[in-house]
Parts: sequence; structure tokens; C-alpha cells
Amino acid sequence: MASNGVSVLDMEKKSGVGGGVEDVYGEDSATEDQLVTPWTVSVASGYTLLRDPHHNKGLAFSEKERDAHYLRGLLPPAVLDQDLQEKRLMHNLRQYEVPLQRYMAMMDLQERNERLFYKLLIDNVEELLPVVYTPTVGEACQKYGSIFRRPQGLYISLKEKGKILEVLKNWPERSIQVIVVTDGERILGLGDLGCQGMGIPVGKLSLYTALGGLRPSACLPVTIDVGTNNEQLLKDEFYIGLKQRRATGREYAELLHEFMCAVKQNYGEKVLIQFEDFANHNAFELLSKYSRTHLVFNDDIQGTASVVLAGLIAALKLVGGSLPEHTFLFLGAGEWDGPTLAQYRLKHFPWRLSLPYQFAGTGIAELIALEISKQTKAPLEEARKKIWLVDSKGLIVHSRMESLQHFKKPWAHEHKPISSLLDAVKSIKPTVLIGSSGVGKTFTKEVVEAMTAFNKKPLILALSNPTSQSECTAEEAYTWSKGRAIYASGSPFDPVEYNGKLFVPGQANNAYIFPGFGLGLIISGAIRVHDDMLLAASEALAAQVTQENYDKGLIYPPFRDIRKISAHIAANVAAKAYQLGLASRLPRPQNLFQYAESCMYSPLYRIYR
Repeated sequence: MASNGVSVLDMEKKSGVGGGVEDVYGEDSATEDQLVTPWTVSVASGYTLLRDPHHNKGLAFSEKERDAHYLRGLLPPAVLDQDLQEKRLMHNLRQYEVPLQRYMAMMDLQERNERLFYKLLIDNVEELLPVVYTPTVGEACQKYGSIFRRPQGLYISLKEKGKILEVLKNWPERSIQVIVVTDGERILGLGDLGCQGMGIPVGKLSLYTALGGLRPSACLPVTIDVGTNNEQLLKDEFYIGLKQRRATGREYAELLHEFMCAVKQNYGEKVLIQFEDFANHNAFELLSKYSRTHLVFNDDIQGTASVVLAGLIAALKLVGGSLPEHTFLFLGAGEWDGPTLAQYRLKHFPWRLSLPYQFAGTGIAELIALEISKQTKAPLEEARKKIWLVDSKGLIVHSRMESLQHFKKPWAHEHKPISSLLDAVKSIKPTVLIGSSGVGKTFTKEVVEAMTAFNKKPLILALSNPTSQSECTAEEAYTWSKGRAIYASGSPFDPVEYNGKLFVPGQANNAYIFPGFGLGLIISGAIRVHDDMLLAASEALAAQVTQENYDKGLIYPPFRDIRKISAHIAANVAAKAYQLGLASRLPRPQNLFQYAESCMYSPLYRIYR
């Protein structure tokens, strides 16, 4: 109840975020001092209230609330505020030495006290991000059958073919704004984990709420189970998915198509569907097929490209010049992410994240070319000529055209054949060197020294994960370039001291982009994703890098400011949606940044009447 005695539920109903999504729990319309009613099917009270994660506050229930909701005797007598609860839980989490134990403790918290879970995650994002998502979530997915306690999303298998719409209606929430869906075939570069890939949509949507401010009740994790080709899982008696080989071809396509149509029918035109960790051969096809009929986004392809482009735009203030004035050389164009390397990673690095390298290389290259084309007004084909790719057979050139895979052909330029990266660096003389190969130690001392020979400040991005697969470490880049390199990586590296100066390497983390990007689509009521929106997200992220960050050699802002960063990205993306005529929420808010912040979910406890 507000200071004027008006309850949230008595206030005039208005359309929700994105134009039409009802705020069931009063999470958007309520301020923190207003009273809300803890509805389930009926008013939750007593034991039921303590078992409802939406409304449970644990020991933070006040004396008055304990009387009003029949909680006397069900709780110890002490009353602890939310800050003290957070302090106690962080102390307990830090006692665990095994990351998976911390992950399980956080998931338990999410299942019993949703608001406290998100307060912990928001207030301690730099410490807890690796716990609830990569790298720990990879190990959690591998052991999901053993640690499975209660379902956290929707499982849609081949058994549900023909009745997916009914399955969607089984989900208790009706006002869904974002769906993250996987088929579990390529989980974080660990390979086919089948139904156990559910940890990815669950973790991703936790970040949508914590970093982007989407309501938890508006998020739906989905796993499409079409079987698995993982022999170990097929023989595992505890495996929770279908014990059969993966469906492919028509059977697979029909199930996915039924799902996409059912989602649109049940939740409407403006629900965002994010494809996550699909195998290479399906990811591009799904994105291409449904991008014209649905609001779809692939973080592996589009999010990775956007966050790297943001780093490049920010780095221009350090290296000078405009983006079209630079020359880019990529190591890695997709072919290294085959079964042999995937099996090697699964055996030796089962706990770490791996980038989807085919996506990273060509996806980043394409977005850079789009930005160059936008700035110069030149055709995209002309912009691509500033970008060169090296694969396992050497520099991709026109004379290799007949033998190239289709996604490499746009990058085949006129040049003599070159077999090694070092020779390509010496011949092309790039100002920016980007690694997306998945092969460690490929940016050798000779390569870095060659980059330094003709660049005052060479820009080196070693994007491959895990740390052991990084093309070079931060220390190697700074040492071999004599402190002149501008460096960022896919894996986190500690600060490096060289010649008395402290260098802080940046990390190209997709979590910078997708939460704010999704929020921008939703607050504008966007009906489609356009490439210009990705460019807008990159530009917004780059603009958040301060002079203080630049002084440390950083090309990404500190993650502790991620909610404000997400609001800026959301505002830029929404503005682009309005400009392109793809926004349906009218009239357009006057100040999109303030509107984005006002729409963000707050994890602070509400007072119950």
C-alpha cells in the first residue's frame, strides 16, 4: 500500500512492458514502499507462503506479516532484514571450495527465495557470474542428471510432437517475454549433452533478470529433447532425457517448427526467442528460417559479434583512426571445431567455456563489415575487403574458392596463397589481430613481434576459451609487444605488471550485450531483430568505457556497472527499433534510458498486507 493508502492491486490496470504484457505480480507498477498481495492460486499464507519462491522472504518476514499470514511458529523468532540475509549467504557461499557446490547452493536459493537470489547476484555480480553461468554451468550440465532436484523449465521432447501448444500451457506463467531454448547438441563447446543442457537456458535467463532487469516470471527456459548421440549419456542409468539417437532431417525440422508456431500462438508476436548452443549446422539454418517471421536472436552468432565489435570501437580511442581505416586479420574460420577437438576439450577441460568458433570468426567479421559499410556508405562486398581470414590451410584467397565452405567464400580476396599465420601477418600488415581458432599458443612471440613492428599500438584479441586454448595470454601479449599491445580475451586473465605499469586485460563477455539487447527489444515492443540493432548495441557498450578504463588499457567497462550499461544498450536498441519502424509500443517514451531503468526488476522485498 502506498503512502496514500492505495494498494498496487487497486491501481488502474495499464499495459505492461513491451505493450501488452500484464504485470501479474505488481513488480513493475509497485514501488518498494507499496504493498503487494502474494497471490498464487489464492492468497499465499502459512506453510504455502514459505514454499513459494516468488513471495518467500524467510526470516525477513516482519512481526506484522507473521501474524497476518499465519507464520507464527513456522519461523524462528529472529527477524533479519534482506541485507543481513545477503551477508550471511555470501559468507556461507565463500566456505565452499568446489565451484559446483556454490552453483547448487545458488540454485537451491533460487528455488526457495527468488528475490534474495537476485539480490545476491546483482550485488555480487563479478564474484557470482562465474558460479551461476560459465564456467561452472558447464560442469553442472554434465552432471545434471545427478544433481537434478526439481524442474526449472519446460522439457519438450519427441513424445510431445503434435501437442506442444498444450505443453506450453502447462507452464504456470502466462505473460512470457523471453524464451531461451536449446537442443543440447553443442553445450559450451563440451559437445552433445542432450536433455542435460537445460542448465544453459536456466543460467542465461538468470542473467536476463539480474543484468537486464527482466521479470523472472516473464522468462521461460526450454529444452528441446530430440535424443542424444553421446554414448556415455545413452548408457547412463541416471540420464534424464530420451535414450535414443538424435532425430535429424524432417523429423527434427517438424518438431522445431511446431514449437516456433506454438510459441507465437500462445505468447504472441513480441516474445523473444533466443536460440542457445545449437550445433553449427542447425544454428544458422534456424536463425535464417525464422528471423523473418519471429523475434529471434542467437547469442553465439550475434551476441559474440556485437560484444567484440564494441571492444573494437572502444579501442579506436587508444589506437587512433576510424574503423574503416583499419585492417583486420582473423585466425580461425570454423573448421577446427570438429569432433576431434570437441572430444579433446570434453576430456581435458570439462569445466570451461568454449566459444562456438565458426560463429565467432565469420559472425564477428560480418558485423565489422556491416559497421564499415554503414560508416563509409560503401557496399558490403567492398567493406569485406578490409577483413582477412586464416584457416587451417592458410590465408583464405580467391584461388581457393572452389574448395571453400560456403561461409568462407565471401572472405576470399585476391592475394597470393600464404600457408602460415606469421607470413600472413607480415604480408597483410593488419592493425587488428583476432583469434577465434580454439587452438592455444598460436599467437606466438614472432607473430606478436611482427604486429608490433608496424603498429604503434597493435590490437590483439585472443578470444578462444578455455584459458589453455587462448591464442596467447595477457602476459605474453604485453611482454612480447613491450607493453604496447591493446589486449582483450575470451577467458579472464589477471592484471599484468610490465616495466612498472599495471595492465588490466579486458574480457569480451557476451553477458555485456544480450541482457540489455533483450530489454531493448521488449521495452520497444520490437517484432523483429535487425542487424542495425546489433550495431546500436555495440556502439552503446563502447560508449560506456571511461577515460579511467582507457588509462588501464581496458576496452570494456567494469562489470560491476552492468545494470546501467544494460539500460544504455536497451535505450540504443529501442531507439533503433523505432527508427526502423519495427517497434510496436506507442507512443515512444520520451527518454528511453530512463524508461529502460524504470522497467527493470527490483529484487528488494515487498511489504505484504
